[in-house]
Amino acid sequence: MAWQEMSVMEQRREFVRLAGQEGANRRELCRRFGISPDVGYKWLGRWQSGDAELADRSRRPHESPGRSAAATEAAVLAVRDAHPAWGARKIAACLIRDGSRPPAISTVHEILRRHGRIDPEAAGSGQPFQRFEKDEPNQLWQMDFKGWVPLVGGQRCHPLTMLDDHSRYAPSLQACADEQSRTVQGHLRAAFRRHGLPQAIFVDNGSPWGDASGERWTRLGVWLLKLGVRVLHSRPYHPQSRGKIERFHRTLAAEVFALEAFSNLAAVQRAFDRWREVYNWQRPHQALDHRVPGSRYRSSPRAMPRHLPEVEYDSHDIVRTVGTTKAYVSFRGRPWKVPQAFRGERVAIRPLTTDGHFGVFFASHLIATIDLTNTKPVSHVSEQVSAMSPG
Repeated sequence: MAWQEMSVMEQRREFVRLAGQEGANRRELCRRFGISPDVGYKWLGRWQSGDAELADRSRRPHESPGRSAAATEAAVLAVRDAHPAWGARKIAACLIRDGSRPPAISTVHEILRRHGRIDPEAAGSGQPFQRFEKDEPNQLWQMDFKGWVPLVGGQRCHPLTMLDDHSRYAPSLQACADEQSRTVQGHLRAAFRRHGLPQAIFVDNGSPWGDASGERWTRLGVWLLKLGVRVLHSRPYHPQSRGKIERFHRTLAAEVFALEAFSNLAAVQRAFDRWREVYNWQRPHQALDHRVPGSRYRSSPRAMPRHLPEVEYDSHDIVRTVGTTKAYVSFRGRPWKVPQAFRGERVAIRPLTTDGHFGVFFASHLIATIDLTNTKPVSHVSEQVSAMSPG
């Protein structure tokens, strides 16, 4: 069986949950998870029949009216002890979901306070961000590196986070040793194979999403364009446009890094895998009316292709290949500069509405302009910078 050695149980549970959703393409999910349909249907059947080997969540007895207040408090404290960063609302929603009848939220809060589970100084310190939300899953993924975290041995962990904008589902959460483009591309490739392709990805302006020279186009962005995934950049100095992933980072810090010290990246990744399952499938989300992100997420119907598609152009386009060492194209007997990220790529030169002006296009994306009336090349065109909300 082709399950990865690490986090096998988490992968099985994620598979059966996605496969059990309405309209799920189960054979496609089997392919993305690297297992045969027979194996996939076997695990799905065991999950649906209540096989405890696929789930390590506790099976507490449901509360009955005849039970004492002590049992109610014990149930509240059990959830809190399992998830020390959860507040009264999430605990109450979790108990309701499990079939219990919890007391009022204020009473749950009082139980936590009375038993020393709440730090008065930390309570109520968070402030909500302004929100926007896409209408469907996979219309937009947000992606970022959380600030690096020091490990016990002196190594640094760079958490790479991905979040579906509509559902708040986390397709991937990775403990990385660096923030390099090839690292991000490798994890994106794995996430795309598992969950399919989003329509767009929303990132900030730092590396590796933006080039250190100030150019927005990067080799990573070009790779995404070939896959049909748009790259949207947030406006500089406007963190409110990335409120959801910033809030995700705060939750990650409170529920993972604040509770344990890690000695190496492998230990962090194991904790990430455990917590991602809790976050996606167990943790009630206030912005979702206390539903879990997995209840709103569906895998993308756009599968990751086996081979990277090549850009095709119309027969009437003027097609040029950008130099591999210097980023120039030749047109009308002169070299014209284009962004460095497109070295070696085929581009099209098309007339614009103004006489003597042409655009350099990669597929349908304008990446540079040519002004034949000017003796100097015109600066290249960057990707669209998003306003408060990308779309």
